[in-house]
Amino acid sequence: MVSLSDLWLIILAAAALSWIGSAIVWMVLPHHRSDYAALPREDDTIDSLRGVAPGFYNFPHCKTWEEFKQEEVRDKFRQGPVGYITVVKPGLPPMGRNMVMQVLYFLVTGVLIAYIVGRALPAGADYMSVFRLSGAVAWAAYGFAIIPEGIWYGRPWSNVIKFLADALFYALLTAGVFGWLWPAAG
Repeated sequence: MVSLSDLWLIILAAAALSWIGSAIVWMVLPHHRSDYAALPREDDTIDSLRGVAPGFYNFPHCKTWEEFKQEEVRDKFRQGPVGYITVVKPGLPPMGRNMVMQVLYFLVTGVLIAYIVGRALPAGADYMSVFRLSGAVAWAAYGFAIIPEGIWYGRPWSNVIKFLADALFYALLTAGVFGWLWPAAG
């Protein structure tokens, strides 16, 4: 067993490398450029949504299962459109805040990975053992939460697969750092 205090450098290095990797994925690589499409009559849609409070919405909306059973509500679903929309505060995206939040995400995820791997493997474990376990845990932690987005919320499966591929990239970076810097036997 390896304590979290022995893994702080690994956590920081993995978070930094994953953050740099995510910057490359989103700012350099082209595979996410097709993730979003413009709405038809975008200006009209924006005008109709002006004043809607930030939040996550679905349409048609049902408050209860009983309401969903009503034929006129079911007709709304059949006729469409059916969807989900996230509304955020007006203004330019707060890139500085979002980047800090992304770093915190990688740090917290790194702590989780370090906790699991540190409990499972001893100091001095070989590189491939550390790489395999930390990589599997990292891939699950970075990526698998996106799968229900495809199942329940209609996110295109092509997007889900791209996010899983990104998560695998971050996991490989993380696993490499964990294997490289894993503490030697005492």
